[in-house]
Amino acid sequence: MADIVQIASFRIGAEEYGVDISQIQEIIRMMEVTRVPRTPDYVDGVINLRGQLIPIVDLRTRFGMERAAPTKDTRIIVTDVGSKRIGIVVDSATEVLSIPIEAIEQAPEIIASAATDYIQGVGKIGDRLVILLDLTMVISGAQAGDLERSLSA
Repeated sequence: MADIVQIASFRIGAEEYGVDISQIQEIIRMMEVTRVPRTPDYVDGVINLRGQLIPIVDLRTRFGMERAAPTKDTRIIVTDVGSKRIGIVVDSATEVLSIPIEAIEQAPEIIASAATDYIQGVGKIGDRLVILLDLTMVISGAQAGDLERSLSA
């Protein structure tokens, strides 16, 4: 039996992305976000989720896309990045996919530059292409430090 990767898929604009389900704590409906001054532009603010303050990152902004108003399909993917719990806003969460390891290809060199080191590869499921992300790399290094400093100030 081939090795299978379980991927939670979601949409941002017209593109479908996926992350290994082991990186996800939960997926919740969009809720009221409290703005926090002097945070990076891709940080919407914080939410109170069962008594825990969770910073919210707008994935559209993080990827250099135009912000979009939340809809009934907008979701927050709650994940642990290092020692921090973070919520990531996506246009919609679609489904859990089982992708055979051999159906995952490395991102083409032109895409896999330093600016997109959070792309782990591209999964092929029939006609669909799912861009596989490493959420720990989406918010990493200096940006994680910026996020931590701005939220603890």
